[in-house]
Amino acid sequence: MSQDTSTRQPAAEESEEDTAPTPEEATAPATAEATTASVPDGDTTATVPEGDTTASASAPEPDEATASTAEPEEDTAPARKGAATGAASAPGKTPALLSRARSFPRPWARWSAWNRRWRERHPDAARVLSVTLTVLAAALVVAALVMPDSVARLEPAAFVRIPAEAVVGAAVLLALPRRPRTAVAALSGVLLAAMTVLNALDMGFGQYLGRRFDVILDWSLFGDAESYLEDSLGRTTTLAAVAGLVVLVLLLFVLLALSVVRLGNVLARHPGTATRGTLIAGVVWITCSSLGLQVAGAPLASDRTATAVQSQAHRIQQTLRDEAEFRKVARVDAFGNTPGDQLVPGLRGKDMIFTFIESYGRSAIEDPIMAPGVDSTLDARTKALAKAGFHAKSGWLTSATYGGSSWLGHSTTMSGLWVSNQQRYRTVMASDHMSLTDAFKRTGAFDTVGVMPGVQKGWPEQKWYGLDKVYNAFQLGYRGPKFSWSTMPDQYALQQYQERVHSKRPADGKSRMSLLILTSSHQPWAPIPKMVGWDQLGDGSGFKGIEEAGNDPADVIADTTRSREEYGKSIQYSVTALTEWLERYGTDDTVLVFLGDHQPIARVSGNHASRDVPVAVVAKDPKVLDKITDWGWTDGLRPAHDAPVWKMSAFRDRFLTAYGSTPHPKRN
Repeated sequence: MSQDTSTRQPAAEESEEDTAPTPEEATAPATAEATTASVPDGDTTATVPEGDTTASASAPEPDEATASTAEPEEDTAPARKGAATGAASAPGKTPALLSRARSFPRPWARWSAWNRRWRERHPDAARVLSVTLTVLAAALVVAALVMPDSVARLEPAAFVRIPAEAVVGAAVLLALPRRPRTAVAALSGVLLAAMTVLNALDMGFGQYLGRRFDVILDWSLFGDAESYLEDSLGRTTTLAAVAGLVVLVLLLFVLLALSVVRLGNVLARHPGTATRGTLIAGVVWITCSSLGLQVAGAPLASDRTATAVQSQAHRIQQTLRDEAEFRKVARVDAFGNTPGDQLVPGLRGKDMIFTFIESYGRSAIEDPIMAPGVDSTLDARTKALAKAGFHAKSGWLTSATYGGSSWLGHSTTMSGLWVSNQQRYRTVMASDHMSLTDAFKRTGAFDTVGVMPGVQKGWPEQKWYGLDKVYNAFQLGYRGPKFSWSTMPDQYALQQYQERVHSKRPADGKSRMSLLILTSSHQPWAPIPKMVGWDQLGDGSGFKGIEEAGNDPADVIADTTRSREEYGKSIQYSVTALTEWLERYGTDDTVLVFLGDHQPIARVSGNHASRDVPVAVVAKDPKVLDKITDWGWTDGLRPAHDAPVWKMSAFRDRFLTAYGSTPHPKRN
């Protein structure tokens, strides 16, 4: 809002939206005395200051009001055309003033009048405020235009750049008349706010999931994120955070729209200077771009927002195309028509167990902060298992996901397909593409069961996985506290698996295939359970003291170093619980395959970490491991740094082939 005094300044120095006269006002004669005009908004008088032909028709202060408050505000009565006050015929009352009075609601009119009086009384302060608001508006717009899309590049130098979009936008706004200019500026501000939100989502997804936000597929993940926060920080904190985020986003849209409108008006008030400045900025941008000039490694000539728009459009197009292409890929299955008697004959009679350890990634074994503790645990557990008669081979798989969305890792491993997004996951779950676990069911020689302590609602995926029975979080009898997101300690889940499933032979004389998905190493890694005596687990209520003595999730989340340390401890706990269970309850026929589903979030694993996860096959029967000798895996639970690395989607077919399955392709 620009300054407006009783002595009119040249139009080039005033705020166009506040003081620019309409054509009718510009031709109306100035009067020597203040006059009053009747307005139909319930305020029947508006003072026109002497010498000011653009005086506001706003409502007077309460002590100045002369109109009856009983008169309705809606302009519906025909009698209003012949106003009792005679406003239509009063001398000096121009139609422009009446039109303006009708166009503004009473609160806005009062604000306008107060603002005008304040500017008249404090011209210097008004001028300083106007300049300050303009500078802040420019800073906000430029910051939104050049904001990087990665947390790693979020530094001051990234904002010291010349955005090409600002140069082009200034040229467009200068060429437009007032009303189209205002509309285009407001729309541009809204679109810039939308791109800023998407840019922030890209940063967040890159930090946590190692990829960019997918405009089409990723909206469903916000519900999971809210549940995670609620489990980690509590419902009150989560609701406050969500409410604050919503307000912040709405405020961003409003501020950017107002900022672009304000800057457009400033350009229009100074067309000569603005045109020269725009031309100079354009020449400078072209020069910097041609010479490749940089500031702290970032190009001085920026077109980041335009590039981001192109990138978003490309990703949307790619997502839509990928859906159709993946459906074709999912219809092809190398073992889709293999008869049951030709599937995994090398494992008949075995007690087969597949286990996923949450967030168990390469970083746990090789990062200098986490590795010492995790490697020590893996080596110690390898020796303990060997003493019990078990031996292992281990390697690496490259996961289809990173930092989260564990179900993508599970389905990729079991399907032999690269399930890297939610649409692909839905496609696979709706298909008849055979899962590795379903292969055991198709043999007719195995009962199949799942233990899913992380499942807390309906799980229709059970059918695709080929599981006869699934135990979810509410079916394991746990009466202890949750450990942040994890519904129960892994040790307890394994003991319940032992009591409810593993200790009981199938009534029909079949063997058993089990799928276990453990949860204790799920972020935020606070509090972490501790191992207790296997005979002391009971209903889990004894874990209450351990949970209360553990770390506060908020403290760990806020500290990167502590997050890495506690993550390593959680992996040690999960590996120890699983291998102690095997040592205690495993039989001569037990074959355990365990692996990670994905790397931990980038804040723990690093911005440039691989997507590799460890995988191990453990058995007492030497023939089981002999069948995978040609895989070149490392002996023991800890894979060597240079052990073979396969895509996670390659595991199913390699496993089926190693244990004697005969390919019979299926193509729909």
